[in-house]
Amino acid sequence: MIEKEGGKEAAEGGSLRAADTKEMRAVVLSAFGGLNKLRVSKRAMPEPQDGELKIRVKACGLNFIDLMVRQGNIDNPPKTPLVPGFECSGIVEALGDSVKGFEIGDRVMAFVNYNAWAEVVCTPVEFVYKIPDDMSFSEAAAFPMNFVTAYMMLFEVANLREGMSVLVHSAGGGVGQAVAQLCSTIPNVTVFGTASSFKHEAIKDSVTHLFDRNADYVQEVKRISTDGVDIVLDCLCGENTGKGLSLLKPLGTYILYGSSNMVTGETKSFFSFAKSWWQVEKVNPIKLYEENKVIAGFSLLNLLFKQNRGGLIKIVMDKLLNLYNDKKIKPVVDSLWALEEVKEAMQRIHDRGNIGKLILDVEKAPTPLMANDSTETSEAGEEEEDHEGDNENKERMPFIQ
Repeated sequence: MIEKEGGKEAAEGGSLRAADTKEMRAVVLSAFGGLNKLRVSKRAMPEPQDGELKIRVKACGLNFIDLMVRQGNIDNPPKTPLVPGFECSGIVEALGDSVKGFEIGDRVMAFVNYNAWAEVVCTPVEFVYKIPDDMSFSEAAAFPMNFVTAYMMLFEVANLREGMSVLVHSAGGGVGQAVAQLCSTIPNVTVFGTASSFKHEAIKDSVTHLFDRNADYVQEVKRISTDGVDIVLDCLCGENTGKGLSLLKPLGTYILYGSSNMVTGETKSFFSFAKSWWQVEKVNPIKLYEENKVIAGFSLLNLLFKQNRGGLIKIVMDKLLNLYNDKKIKPVVDSLWALEEVKEAMQRIHDRGNIGKLILDVEKAPTPLMANDSTETSEAGEEEEDHEGDNENKERMPFIQ
């Protein structure tokens, strides 16, 4: 079911009025909160400004940061209503003034500062990249955020080299799988990963040592490598910050790039947020100095949209596309969802059920069983706090492998 803003209805005979021809479908977040704040609505179609490309969207990526945005659990969130989403793929439909290097009809993938979950987006040319001929639109929508984040952390921040070891949490997720693939391009890199046990069979070949996310992974890692690891990539935060620092070898690097432990229910929970921060051990600079350890943070969206490092990201994307063309890396797509199924897709991320990236396929028709629920039902488990166990029984509906 598609809700049209302002109560507009199609003209008699099923055709849209002339005034509606400049409209498009988009996922709209009406207010910060649970899944019931999301609607598929009609929005005014954007037109490219100077230096921008207009893209007819084919697929959009879903990321954990989108859950945090929906809850308002980020610094300086924009005002609602808003269209979420930070990455997409599609076809160039129009060029703004001064745009060079692209033509109408080009297949592209792009970063977007919000507004990606729509049929049409406009974004500056510096955030747009051409898609290789043999890459699908769904793969392209799964590529930028995951692989750029993984590459920047491993090679730009932590300086990954031959013979090093890496611990990555959420190894079955999009970034986790990108990390594993990039590590395989360097000789003799040992990858330790944590993931829910029901994912182990599917991802066991992508990492060297795989542990249950609820196990005492610190002792498991030290049992295999008494000195610990060279790099820790932490998207969890909370108590895992101290654990990660404790596992670092001298000259090792800990990188925080997310805080998924702060998202435990469907809506923002001050208790969960406070509990997670309370578990973060205080970092003593003198202790870092004495132990020769490095602690760092990484936010790709801030790097792109607040710190103006689009040129650096373009260089990284060129390297990643070369690796893709050489068949050394390939995005892992968990499942495809219609725009009207965005609630169910988000629930799957909440339940930690995905292996790889969830994709909104703009041209996909919603599954009939979900069609009536896609914009009207309230979310299940809004007060749910338990994400510690496995989630074999939490999947809501079938999905496409």
